[in-house]
Amino acid sequence: MSAPPEPRRPLEPESAPPIFQASGLRKAYRLGAITIEALRGVDLVVAQGEFVVVAGPSGCGKTTLFNLLGALDGPDAGSVRFEGSDLGRLTPGERTLFLRRKVGFVFQSFNLIPVLTAYENVEYPLWIDGLRGAERRRRTEEALASVGLAARMRQRPDQLSGGERQRVALARGLVHQPRVILADEPTANLDSGTGAEIVGLLARINSERGTTFVIATHDPAIVERSPRTVRLLDGRVVADERAGPSGPRGTR
Repeated sequence: MSAPPEPRRPLEPESAPPIFQASGLRKAYRLGAITIEALRGVDLVVAQGEFVVVAGPSGCGKTTLFNLLGALDGPDAGSVRFEGSDLGRLTPGERTLFLRRKVGFVFQSFNLIPVLTAYENVEYPLWIDGLRGAERRRRTEEALASVGLAARMRQRPDQLSGGERQRVALARGLVHQPRVILADEPTANLDSGTGAEIVGLLARINSERGTTFVIATHDPAIVERSPRTVRLLDGRVVADERAGPSGPRGTR
């Protein structure tokens, strides 16, 4: 069996604004009388079309960073720009459109609606967005076919394997043709073989479509495949590594 395609490097002109530019991000949470500093001055630039892994142990700040990049939460200090626009300055309506059309989310727990079929789970965001029937059907079927589930679209989540459920979640993230996919621990609930299949699928979609991927993980299989790995520890970026032409990584 041939190896899955390698994740692509960004092909956009250097003058194009980065997909994300995070500067000085700080975020703290209160836990009773204790203040937990989840992020402590994080800077991160992600180019359009890049495949970036954010790696680190549990509690290092990966999920908090993703919540800020995806505009699900706001920083206590610092800013996140998406294609040059400050996410902190979006109106409620603009934020809704950003969440619906610009970014797709994939979670480790799949977050599928159990009473809906695979097709209906993927179609749901388009239905919410008011897309017409024929176009909604075309995009839904195309998204499911792209993740290899054309023959399983009428099954409910409890009739699918863990890997198939994650494929449905990925199809749902892709169906509105976002600029970027944020995937939080996408292989955490999968066995190693199924996880490797998902990693190959993410790399193929990145290579073929040019969709930007930012993936939070502590899975070494994903880290090994990534052309760029940003390492977090205790809420700080401690390394930004890029794979060289022959494979070994260098810290920038």
